[in-house]
Amino acid sequence: MTTTTTTTSSSGAGGTRLHYGWIVAAVTFVVLLTAAGVRSLSGLLLVPLEEAFGWSRASVSFAVAISIACYGMMGPFSAALMDRFGIRPTVAAALAVVAAGVASTSLMTQMWQMVLLWGFVIGLGTGVTAMVLSATVVNRWFVERRGLVMGLLTASTATGQLVFLPALAAITEAYGWRMTVWIVAAASAALVPVVLLLVRERPADLGLPAYGASTVEAAPRSRGPNPIAATFAALGVGAKSRDFWLLFGTFFICGASTNGLVGTHFIPACIDHGMPEVQAAGMLAMMGVCDFIGTTLSGWLSDRWNNRFLLFWYYALRGLSLLYLPFAFSSVYGMMLFGVFFGLDWIATVPPTVRLTADAFGKEKAAMIFGWLAVGHQIGAGVETLFAGVMRTALGGYMEAFMLSGALCMIAALLALRVGRGRRPTAPSRPAVVGGLAATGG
Repeated sequence: MTTTTTTTSSSGAGGTRLHYGWIVAAVTFVVLLTAAGVRSLSGLLLVPLEEAFGWSRASVSFAVAISIACYGMMGPFSAALMDRFGIRPTVAAALAVVAAGVASTSLMTQMWQMVLLWGFVIGLGTGVTAMVLSATVVNRWFVERRGLVMGLLTASTATGQLVFLPALAAITEAYGWRMTVWIVAAASAALVPVVLLLVRERPADLGLPAYGASTVEAAPRSRGPNPIAATFAALGVGAKSRDFWLLFGTFFICGASTNGLVGTHFIPACIDHGMPEVQAAGMLAMMGVCDFIGTTLSGWLSDRWNNRFLLFWYYALRGLSLLYLPFAFSSVYGMMLFGVFFGLDWIATVPPTVRLTADAFGKEKAAMIFGWLAVGHQIGAGVETLFAGVMRTALGGYMEAFMLSGALCMIAALLALRVGRGRRPTAPSRPAVVGGLAATGG
């Protein structure tokens, strides 16, 4: 890879002019926020689609499970697309695909159309706007404040739930589910020209250094190894390690217990127990706020405490909360307690997992290997989405799904204690952006 540099002042790092990297980061935040709104829509649609078409909860859950799996599988390859075609055209095309897919769901009448549109089209489209987009933007545009920017971009997922869910639930209740998908499709489509107009690939395109840098680094003239081949090579390295499979297993359970179970089936479960859909969506939005607080605190703790023990406590406490949930539906205060507790723990597992990945595989390989761990997270989410839907259809409730997920979290807690055992810990190093999050370690 060949690069050239030019010495210049870092506009915005110490001066008064706003560095253009903040504009790119702001657009990225809105893109991720909108994608989070699209993802959260699946929980709102389960019951309305069941009522509109007579489809079973298991059938609709199958389409959502495929969407979650496609979202996860797209992660390791979205970096290859952005490297080959650029951030701007890749993200704009993904948003256009998402908008078309969401809008087309208003015309569907058969279950296979739900599987095709929501499962594959929307799943693959939103998969491009995942954690790797955040990592790419931060690594290209920022030298200083990387942790701050990554924290803000990561928070967009929780913010997406907070902003979209209650409003979309109210619209669905008042005007029907088709109006909801049209609004979400319009929001996605409206971002396409914003991305094309405002996003630039690199600071050098504007003659700027990255934020906090003193030199303008030209775009690489050589792309180096084939990025798709490099992605699979990283999987080959990880697959030979026990730590990879331990982290893969814990992250599989993480996805199953969050996105797969609570993220998809919490609102339908609340409706089963007589809670209005808007109130249930508000409860999930409150979890999003707690998620923002808990994940930020977890990142702070991951720099100071043993990350294996952090994961142990996160999974164990999450398991206890899920075992408690079936008994919380009878009380508003019980639901509030669960919402705050589970929300604080929602993705608190991510910073310690990122840190342990960097410790095990080094900073250079950690990004792509964490991408494969994220695949495990989404596969777990897809499996649990389908399983919980089948259990609801067969048994008439979610008790078994909640109990099994709670037990799995207890197993994940024990697995986390085995990560890195017998391996000499690495010395701390400068914070690095790994797999879309800020982590310290090397």
